[in-house]
Amino acid sequence: MKVSFSILIASLLLLTLNNCKQKHAEETKPNVILIMTDDQGYGDLACHGNPYVKTPTLDKLYEESVRFTDFHVDPCCAPTRSALMTGCYSSRAGVWHTIGGRSLLKEGMTTIADVFKENGYETAVFGKWHLGENYPFRPMDRGFKESIVHGGGGVGQSPDYWGNDYFDDSYKHNGKFEKYEGYCNTVWFSEALKYIQKNKEKPFFCYVATNLPHAPLRVGEKYIEPYKNDLSDRLASYYGMITKLDEDIATLLQGVQELGLEENTILIFMTDNGPCPWFGGIDMDFETGYPKEGYAAGMRGGKIWGYENAHRVPFFIRWPKGNIGGGKDIDALSAHIDVMPTLIDLCQLNKPEKLDYDGQSLAPLLNEDLQNWDERTLFVHNQRVQFPVKDKEYQVLTDKWRLVKREKDELYNIKKDPGQHNDIAAKHPDVVKKLYKKYEKWWDDTSVGFDKYSQIYIGSEHENPTCLYSHDSFSRQGKRVWVLHVDRDGEYEFKVNKWRQESGKRMVENKTGDKDLPLKTAWLKVGNIEREMEITPDMQSATFTVNLKAGTSCIQACLKYREKGKRTSANCVYVNYLGESDGEISENYIPANPDDVLRKNYEQKVIAFD
Repeated sequence: MKVSFSILIASLLLLTLNNCKQKHAEETKPNVILIMTDDQGYGDLACHGNPYVKTPTLDKLYEESVRFTDFHVDPCCAPTRSALMTGCYSSRAGVWHTIGGRSLLKEGMTTIADVFKENGYETAVFGKWHLGENYPFRPMDRGFKESIVHGGGGVGQSPDYWGNDYFDDSYKHNGKFEKYEGYCNTVWFSEALKYIQKNKEKPFFCYVATNLPHAPLRVGEKYIEPYKNDLSDRLASYYGMITKLDEDIATLLQGVQELGLEENTILIFMTDNGPCPWFGGIDMDFETGYPKEGYAAGMRGGKIWGYENAHRVPFFIRWPKGNIGGGKDIDALSAHIDVMPTLIDLCQLNKPEKLDYDGQSLAPLLNEDLQNWDERTLFVHNQRVQFPVKDKEYQVLTDKWRLVKREKDELYNIKKDPGQHNDIAAKHPDVVKKLYKKYEKWWDDTSVGFDKYSQIYIGSEHENPTCLYSHDSFSRQGKRVWVLHVDRDGEYEFKVNKWRQESGKRMVENKTGDKDLPLKTAWLKVGNIEREMEITPDMQSATFTVNLKAGTSCIQACLKYREKGKRTSANCVYVNYLGESDGEISENYIPANPDDVLRKNYEQKVIAFD
């Protein structure tokens, strides 16, 4: 078939025009950089009145941004992260604790990274993830094309690389540990800048979730020194970390400016909860909830402990090309669940048809379209238990009121009493009743699925072998319990360890290198298959091989001392799918029902986190 030259030229011109249009559309899409710090309170910024800490970069950003002054998150880290990623209340996302398998973001939940990725964005996360270490919970499973993150909830915690101490550590790069030089926070921001430089021609969503200034309070002495004369060692170290954080943010923002990306980049700065009153940013009087040392911007409480300073945090947003900035305050009640719908609107992303969220877009407020903004009620609760309990430590928030449940119902007019000094519940029983009914309705709506368990996959083509960390297990009478999804029938190898493999330590070694531990046997139970092995002095792992059927099950493991009845935890178990089984499933294997292993024992109060 002959094609005329003119038709060919016209087709090529049309193709070129379409390519130009597509390239132009990609160029005009705004980039997004979302920075979230860890355990930094609303008052831990000089621009918010802190008389001690120096934050020149964040102070400048404050002057250039729109600031939401009544912005709220969960009172601790993993729940906040799940809500930020999904636009849903953390309990709906399956996350209400920081350990024990209750920090695993529910499988199947659409994340903000998923939405950006589906809309042609490059996506990356640097720093702290804390929503799961294994498939299907890793950043790379939840929409992030690039990820460099530490393990667990902090550098040096059990899922992190052995020996990490903030300096010259190993972090997970797309699921595999790699060595990085330098201070942890500098790694997050320098790697983020490298990523941005690499992807400067494409729209990107870059999530920098630093572990600073979360404990342990480790930072170079030169950052601590300026605070030593006026503050305790703890507060001096804490503010030193914020100074270092501010410095690294400056380097990132300068790099973005030099690349010519500042004008069309949406920049968000926020924190994940209030300051920690035990080993963080305030030394709190636990009888009153007010700081003895540190600065809380006049607020009461702190991380986990409750009241406004547990969950009200900074939220700055700047987008020069979108006319978002200018140093303006917005006092409308808002929250972490609003970030996802806001970015979908601002970036004009195609929203998945079945995507639902609890938040609402802040775009009308940013565009000064106040007619499309109604008064709302938000909810905060603290559920650091295996199975959430109704009426346990909650707050109901409106523009005017705060209903606070601790030992009893407390009510505060937050407009007249922002420091929550005067409990007026007795004077306004009608308001207490009205707000409590809203809480009950919210609880009924979000509490579906509290009895379900997020399942770590073993034998999956996406991750094999798999390391099961104590961080994501339940502790039952000294035994570690993990809920598993066995992905396929076959032969599995289980290595029960006291210490991580990369440590090179023998099972009987003491962590400090002192006298050996008097360990006798390693014990493993998968479903109904129970095995035990003698521990020899030179052994690094106790290795068991079991043939399993696909499906839901539980694994239990512990180490037994020579003293009868005394046990200690197996800190990790390495699981490797070896292939199809040559024989029948071991000993008529029956998968374990998690309810039988966990719920019944929990109700008998034999489960504790350790």
